[in-house]
Amino acid sequence: MSWSGLVEAALDVRLTTTAAAVVFTVLTVAGLAALAARRHRRWLLTGIPTAVALTLVLVVLAAVLVEQVWRPFPDRLPRDVYAWTAVAVLAVALLAGRWLVRRRDRARPLVAAGLVVATLAVVVAGAGRINAVFDAYPTVRSALGMTDYRTVPLDAALAPATATVARRPLSETWSPPADLPATGAVTTTPIPGAVSGFRARDARIYLPPAYFADPRPELPVLVLLAGQPGSTDDWLIGGRLPQIMDAFAAGHEGLAPVVVLADGTGGQFDNPLCADSRLGNAATYLALDVPAWVREHLQVDDDPAGWAIGGLSYGGTCALQLATARPEVYPTFLDFSGQAEPTLGDRDRTIREVFGGDTEAFARNNPADLLARNRYPGSAGAFVVGLDDSEYRSGIEQLTTAARAAGMDVHLTELPGAHSFAVWSAGLEKELPWLSRRLGLVAP
Repeated sequence: MSWSGLVEAALDVRLTTTAAAVVFTVLTVAGLAALAARRHRRWLLTGIPTAVALTLVLVVLAAVLVEQVWRPFPDRLPRDVYAWTAVAVLAVALLAGRWLVRRRDRARPLVAAGLVVATLAVVVAGAGRINAVFDAYPTVRSALGMTDYRTVPLDAALAPATATVARRPLSETWSPPADLPATGAVTTTPIPGAVSGFRARDARIYLPPAYFADPRPELPVLVLLAGQPGSTDDWLIGGRLPQIMDAFAAGHEGLAPVVVLADGTGGQFDNPLCADSRLGNAATYLALDVPAWVREHLQVDDDPAGWAIGGLSYGGTCALQLATARPEVYPTFLDFSGQAEPTLGDRDRTIREVFGGDTEAFARNNPADLLARNRYPGSAGAFVVGLDDSEYRSGIEQLTTAARAAGMDVHLTELPGAHSFAVWSAGLEKELPWLSRRLGLVAP
């Protein structure tokens, strides 16, 4: 194998497999052993216990700050995140202790270099194990921020075709040209909050191979949202969106939905609860501004029957909120591990801080309340959750029952895994055939 081939193979090594977990664990044990090993009385009796105590204090303080003071997440972080963070901090503390107690260690280049390498190995291993909790970066390539999908400039996406094909289902009338691209492509664009005033980050848009044909099929649209914290890149990296869509398109003559990865929060740690409130008019942005921009600038299916909204975690909650509050805009939804209700951590705090103490305003944005009050005979959706997702599974099951009782055509898919991209990417792949039939892309 050539050098470039070896590099490519290394970049494609998966980081969330059982084998990777074993490697990270071995690196952790070996690194900590190298850092702790020293036949020196002061080090054994003072250095190591001090490093351990300092680590515990720092991690506990960080947990209190995150969970009780800052509270950037609606739910507690998994214990594994804190445990592996503690391991990484301990390695740094041991390194600092070795250099303070045994100054000769840092004066000897080989010993100093070995201690630094051991520390880095533990820190990298800890980061790898934390990554495995969420499956956010599945490969070395993705962890390094390197893309493995085709991109195009916005001008190429906005260039109109001379003619379009607008029949339903498209698969029965569509004939791909000989020069159809083998894969779709991703482009980046701002979508202004013209009506809402919402300050959103740039959207990413996946365009399937058929979008680059002339005549161009008027493809259905899926607006897909990230979680919180999160960004519009998350579905491209952890969610493997381009690969999933390209694989579907390859089996359907280049046809797949156009996917708009819109910003539903406004910032990495922002949480506007997908509502219109003092935190920002996220609901109006997603229900009015995003569809209006897409219809104006892209040649896609204009009928709401060809539109769906979906998302993971916070994004799943948001998708169901819009499907219940604005069914005329999004009559189809995908809820991947969404919360039982929009929340900042508890209902009282949510109503107080977001809705100014107005319980009715909260109810108007809470899918469970809307499903109990209204009927949705024209709506359909898919709920997806991990079998090991102890935080979200019961809520998803209850919402599935409530949606069915409200007249929605819904189904529940439970997959192996917890609250991670391993579930969400597999869920998207599994639900894509159903979604394409629902949106009129392929025949029932």
